[in-house]
Amino acid sequence: MSDSATPHDDLTRAPHTSAGTTQQRSTRQSMLRGWRRKCPHCGNGPLLKSYLKVNDSCPVCREELHHHRADDGPAYLTILFVGHLMAPLLHLAFVWWRPEPLVLFTIFAIGCVALSLYLLPRLKGAIVGYQWARGMGGFGAPA
Repeated sequence: MSDSATPHDDLTRAPHTSAGTTQQRSTRQSMLRGWRRKCPHCGNGPLLKSYLKVNDSCPVCREELHHHRADDGPAYLTILFVGHLMAPLLHLAFVWWRPEPLVLFTIFAIGCVALSLYLLPRLKGAIVGYQWARGMGGFGAPA
């Protein structure tokens, strides 16, 4: 590391792409592209080929994506977000409106499932975008 570089500079720079060239990768931009379920490199090609399956490579820019694995991260974050959003809403709905228990259960069960189905692929895309920006996941890892 040179005298003018700061330790933070190493965190914003991915060492190498699969082609072997050094380039800057914006973590924020890559995560936002992943949230939109687009390729973290170009932002145009689809990141996922089905509900949660990551494409082997981007059909637009040919960036290899097959080595990125999010594992249980998206599911954990989905449960965390849905629980922290719906639990206070459930409490407030019960205290303020006092609906019938079956009505309350039905509304919040459907709400939890819908929010989970919405968040899960977006959080997976964001995690894959983070991995890509940081050079985590096989190719592009520090040598």
